[in-house]
Amino acid sequence: MKNSILLIGGGVLTLLFVIFPTSVFELVDSQSEFANEMYNENYYLIVAIISALMAWGFAALFYYVVNSVSFSRWYHWLLTLLAVSVLSPIVNFIYLNGVLSTDYGSKLFIFCVIDFVVTAVLFKIASFSMRWWSSNCRHTPIPE
Repeated sequence: MKNSILLIGGGVLTLLFVIFPTSVFELVDSQSEFANEMYNENYYLIVAIISALMAWGFAALFYYVVNSVSFSRWYHWLLTLLAVSVLSPIVNFIYLNGVLSTDYGSKLFIFCVIDFVVTAVLFKIASFSMRWWSSNCRHTPIPE
């Protein structure tokens, strides 16, 4: 029962982020031309979906596809967290750089730094939501 509650809770937190990404991404910059274009063109939603899918996807890969005793240490989990936290902002940067009408340079870089942190938090939420059903990695990163 506890495991199901954690999975539902993680899903709800992620869904809330996907529904309300603007409040998270505009913590640093909310009154610029970049933020206005991101909001008006609904790019915040697209970036939030990409980040959430990548975080949950990498967590699923770690716990159910790799799922190896030799790859079940905390530093393997940390390596996976870093991989998804770097890869997601790169994917979002490439996407946004292609669709934005103006070159925003430093604003887009700062946005990607925020996305790095957001993706790391989402991966942590996904990990603690789904790790309980893994046969070999359920004690990673923190033992029960």
